[in-house]
Amino acid sequence: MTSDADDALSWDGDEDQPHHKSADGPAKPALPGGWTAVGKDSESVGRIEADGTITAAQEPRSLSTPMLLLVGIVGGVYLLYTIGWIIGGLNLQVSALFLVSSVMYQVGVWAAVLAPALWFLAVWVLTRRSATWTRVVGLLAGVALLVPWPFVMTGAVGA
Repeated sequence: MTSDADDALSWDGDEDQPHHKSADGPAKPALPGGWTAVGKDSESVGRIEADGTITAAQEPRSLSTPMLLLVGIVGGVYLLYTIGWIIGGLNLQVSALFLVSSVMYQVGVWAAVLAPALWFLAVWVLTRRSATWTRVVGLLAGVALLVPWPFVMTGAVGA
């Protein structure tokens, strides 16, 4: 017989739940058919079969078509940003030498030229196990933050 305190911590039918066994030992995290795990360590989640056993974890999924298109478009924008930083940086070279030394200017220009590629690489590596929306936000934040303002303001002529 159980006390009222024990009854409050259980639900009718809890003890009837099947215990899923893995073929290679203790129970591992698994989802029933039709469900997909996302996020960190999602590739380690197995699938519960009809007989109650757990199959091995699924292989990492490839990019969906919309995500592949977004990555291609944003990668192209970052390439254009790199070219814009090169052109804008070279156009400002004469006027900038009055303010800073030549070495400092070159370091700044090349840091700006490499920034889009480094941002893309960082987002790609750091969000590989995250949800898709996290990667999209990171890529779009780079589009907003890395605009080559010297090129936008003066154009290719350097007026």
